[in-house]
Formats: sequence, structure tokens, C-alpha cells
Amino acid sequence: MTTSTETVSAEAAEPGSAKGSDFARLSRRIAEEGLMRRRPGYYAVRLSLVATAFLGAWVAFALVGDSWWQLAVAAFMALAFGQAALVMHDLAHRQIFSRRRPSEIWGRLFGNLGVGMSYGWWMNKHTRHHANPNHEELDPDVAPDILVWSQEQARTARGMPRFIGRVQGWIFFPLLTLEGFNLHVASFRALRSAPMKRRGLEGVLLTAHVVIYLGVLFTVLSPGKAVAFVLVHQALFGVYLGCCFAPNHKGMPTLKGDDRPDFLRRQVLTSRNVTGSVFKDIALGGLNYQIEHHLFPSMPTPHLRRAAPIVKRYCAEVGVPYYETGLFASWGEAVRHLHTVGVPIRQEPRS
Repeated sequence: MTTSTETVSAEAAEPGSAKGSDFARLSRRIAEEGLMRRRPGYYAVRLSLVATAFLGAWVAFALVGDSWWQLAVAAFMALAFGQAALVMHDLAHRQIFSRRRPSEIWGRLFGNLGVGMSYGWWMNKHTRHHANPNHEELDPDVAPDILVWSQEQARTARGMPRFIGRVQGWIFFPLLTLEGFNLHVASFRALRSAPMKRRGLEGVLLTAHVVIYLGVLFTVLSPGKAVAFVLVHQALFGVYLGCCFAPNHKGMPTLKGDDRPDFLRRQVLTSRNVTGSVFKDIALGGLNYQIEHHLFPSMPTPHLRRAAPIVKRYCAEVGVPYYETGLFASWGEAVRHLHTVGVPIRQEPRS
């Protein structure tokens, strides 16, 4: 399967099968293998380890004191924040708890209070992404807010997307250093939006995070070291999350307008898996099995590795391309795609 910027048409993606029937057969196979069963033991250990790493980072911060060695602590804390955000992701998909209330409670603790990212805002945005991945009008993750994701978006781009679009492939990874800050700002901005539920609670927890975070930093560190800590910590946090999410869909085919393949094809054709070891599974929070995750969002993370060969064989049976590649190759494909879609902007004469 190539990673062209052309859209996938519903007619081409749905050859000769009743809508939804292919996914129903796959779903039965997955259920028969017991892969939708919850894994409370796994998540008890994982949440405990992430919480330990998170608290351990702050203990290290307290022990190191007013020293430039705190920048090493900031780097470790970025990883801990990233893992906490990945736990929030699993909570939002109800991989851990079947009921909404405990998922929201723990999601807001890990998200709003822990890393300063709104659980409600992210869940609303991510739900729309899962429903229509890589659809240029319906997926908020490919909206031309800062970057452009297709040549058609590039042709109509104005303002910041047009300015950045000329060089977006070259500066994609540097831009990720701003993503941590962007997540905090977007979370506070979302408090004014109509879809936000429990906005009072969300706002209190987000504010508590900022006050405690900055209060501790500027109490223990000199102003210069505190600012340096924030910059290193938030920059690496953004890069870490960006490196987890960028391989999943960037550079894969996009949809637009009435292009609506059936559920199986809509999820598989727009997603990319990243091959690798168990270490990658841990580092990427299971998002390296993006195809399986999109087909079965509530599947516990440890089951995704077992589901992958089943899904891959089934896709071969029904003639649906199943794409996977290495981690560095996936980053390269994403960057090359961003560079390619910027061609219309670069070809036009500067005003």
C-alpha cells in the first residue's frame, strides 16, 4: 500500500461486500479468541508503574534541588508525563473500566491534574477522529489549523498554514517541541466550548495543575533554572507524544466529502502499524498497533499484539491492504508526505 495523498473512494474501497459484514466476521473471530476481555491485573500494574514514575520524578526533583542537573530530571519527567497521557487515552476508550464514571474520574486525575491536559476536550476531539480518521472535513486531526495535510488544503490555505506549509516537512519535528504548550492552551480554551462537560471541574483541575507545577518549580529553583526546566520538560513532552501519534495516520490516504468506506476499510486503509518489539509496545502505549486499535478501540492494550496477526490474515482474505512499517520509516513517510503536500504553496510565486 502506498502513502499517496489521493483520497480513497468508497466505491474502490468496498468491493462486492455488504456494508459492515466484513467487520462483523472479523469481530467474531476476535471475540472467540477472548481478546476483548478486560485485563485488570495488567492495568493495575501499569497504572502503579506510571504513577510511581510520575511521583518518582517529583521526588528526584526535590532531592536534586537548585541545580542545572534538574534538566535531566525534566527529561525523565517528560517521559512520565507522556506515559500518564497514554494511560488517559486508554481510560477514555474504556479499556480499563467498563463504566463511564470511574473512567472519567481517573482520566481527569491523570489528564487534567497530572499532566495539565483536559480529559473532556481530548476525548471529544479523539472520538471524532476515531469516527472518521483522515477525513479532511470530519477528522479534527487533519484540519488545516497549523499544518496542511493534503494538496487541496494547501491550495486554499491562508494565514499560518500557508506560511508554514512551504517548509512544514522540514520543521515538523521542531514544531513538536511546541505541542506540549499547545495541549495546555487548547485545554483551557476548550473550557469555553459548548461540548465541554463538567467544565467547572475540568477548569479547577487544570488550574490546580498549573499553580502546583509552576509554584513548585519557582519555589525550589532560581527563576532562570525554572524557566529552563519548563522549556526542556514541555518541549520533550510534546516531542514524545508527537512521535507516538505521528506514525499512525500521517501520510496515509485521506478521505473527503461523501467518501465513506465501510467501517473495516475506513479504519484499515487510513491507518499504519509500526512493527517492533515489546519495548516499542510500552514506549508507544500500544498505539503502534493503530489498525487494531481503530477497529477495536476498547481492546486492552496487551491484546493488540495478539490481535494483529488475526487482523492481518483477515484483511488478506477480503482483499483489504494492511500497511505496516518500522518506526523510523513511519516518521520518514510522515515527513515526506508533509513536504509533498506543500508543493502547491511552494510553486506559487510569493506576493
